Amino acid sequence: MGWFDKSEKATSGEEYDAGKEPPPYIGAEGGDVAIGDNDNADHLHRKLKNRQIQLLAIGGSIGTALFVSIGTGLARGGPGSLLLAFFFECIALGLVNNCIAEMTVTYPVSGGFVRMAGKWVDDAFGFMAGWNFFFYEAILIPFEITALNTVLGYWRDDIPVWAVCIACVALYAAINILAVKAFGEAEFWLSGGKVILIFMLFFFTFITMVGGNPQNDAYGFRYWEKPGSFAEYLSDGSLGRFEGFLNALYGTAAFTVVGPEYISMVAAEAMRPRIYIKTAFKTVYWRFAIFFIGGALAVGIVLPYNDPTLMNVAFGGSEASGTAGASPYVIAMENLGISVFPDIVNALLVTSIFSAGNTYTYCATRTLYGLALESRAPRVLRKCTPNGVPIFCFAIVMVFPFLSFLAVSNDSSIVLTWLVNLTTAGGIIDYIVMCVTYIFFYRACKAQGVDRKLFSYCGYFQPYGAWIALIWLLHIILFFGYSSFRPWSVDGFFSTYVMVGVAPILFVFWKVLKGTRFVKPMEADLVWERPIIDAYEETFYGPPSGFWKELLQLFSFGFLGKSKGTDERRESVASNAGGGT
Repeated sequence: MGWFDKSEKATSGEEYDAGKEPPPYIGAEGGDVAIGDNDNADHLHRKLKNRQIQLLAIGGSIGTALFVSIGTGLARGGPGSLLLAFFFECIALGLVNNCIAEMTVTYPVSGGFVRMAGKWVDDAFGFMAGWNFFFYEAILIPFEITALNTVLGYWRDDIPVWAVCIACVALYAAINILAVKAFGEAEFWLSGGKVILIFMLFFFTFITMVGGNPQNDAYGFRYWEKPGSFAEYLSDGSLGRFEGFLNALYGTAAFTVVGPEYISMVAAEAMRPRIYIKTAFKTVYWRFAIFFIGGALAVGIVLPYNDPTLMNVAFGGSEASGTAGASPYVIAMENLGISVFPDIVNALLVTSIFSAGNTYTYCATRTLYGLALESRAPRVLRKCTPNGVPIFCFAIVMVFPFLSFLAVSNDSSIVLTWLVNLTTAGGIIDYIVMCVTYIFFYRACKAQGVDRKLFSYCGYFQPYGAWIALIWLLHIILFFGYSSFRPWSVDGFFSTYVMVGVAPILFVFWKVLKGTRFVKPMEADLVWERPIIDAYEETFYGPPSGFWKELLQLFSFGFLGKSKGTDERRESVASNAGGGT
């Protein structure tokens, strides 16, 4: 079997016979090994089920920004600017998803897109990508803890900041030190809470806008007319409205719309990645449309951009606090005189924020592990526990949550602003890396005569989609901090562009130190770990487990049992199955 074959027959369950165990899969040279020996080329375990992967994909994309920080974009840009900003950013990230999906489904390796960057572009490029993504994810952990402190202020403002920080650090450590299966189960339930929350807010928006509120006020799209769809920011008139749109785009949408990178990072620990990871990537498009574009529309309906509480939060007014101002939705509920429901929403916000921080802890740990695998970090970091947890990487990552203690002596909003600015550039750089990596990968496939249509996932409109996304992201990375120039702010400029300056320094440092060179199309390794993954996929002969079927089995409390034949595996697998070129 050629290494680039899709092996649809082996993974689709066509050969499955529920009444008979098939013989061991024997490769070209006839040897076979026990299942598990070939699951991965490293020590990570493929234990994440379909339902866990799909909820992890959602959980990684829905975070604090969609429920809390989005209010800043509304206040500075208005509902029209906010909706347009999210629409354009979702299109750009959809093109990025199209790139990373093809590469990840074909090569679901540890370290995800970070290792691909070094494999197909330049080792120095992979070094830069890995450390950028590591710091991006690690810094997001204290950001979420700080945001959690802000949201908890809704109930009472005397909750010790240090107590929340310690509790989060302890819980993140407890969840992530366990096997990946335990992490996946925890994220399944936490991410489920996020989905419930977003749909609750959508129902709240629709019901109240048609008059279902204590004031019997069918306000509809009133706030789009008065005070208007487009707010002025920094300047007056048309220029001010355009700058309001830019702020909504650069300051809110570019930070809020995320997702493909998290699927790429969990691929190495997913069961049947060619099927389940592919499904997760395919759902990204509708998740962008429903959660992000829908969320931008909803928040612009329920609240005017000049609401006093929202303005205080967005512009740092003296009356700003961590109470109702934590979320624009909660502000709207308070304005309408709705009771109880704000408490429910805020409680789900707490679980949502905690879940996001937990995901970032996982991704930061796996990123550092991926760097160690490629010798871009100390080799000692390759050490894993018997459960497949990179223990030393985990220990280093757990240092970063302690940055949240900065909020003990500083205003939480100031800390939050700094962390947002530091991480926004890092996230954009990640997507630029994905686009550049795909362009190199596409060139290599074309030069080596590899038919991409034989891949389990073949991206559409390539390589044009990758180039369009790359140009869009480059424009954002260059101009997203323009507001720090009006008026000039040293703090604002530094916090905004520090990651933009660090990335090329990392690239040049590793290139000079190691003497690396760009990978030529004919020299790119398009085999890599593919034979091992093909061999792992060949062990399955039962049909893949469906998402809704798994949910039904989960909530049947064991009465239905496991579907016979689902995700069944052979007793052995050829050590060289799928090998050859």
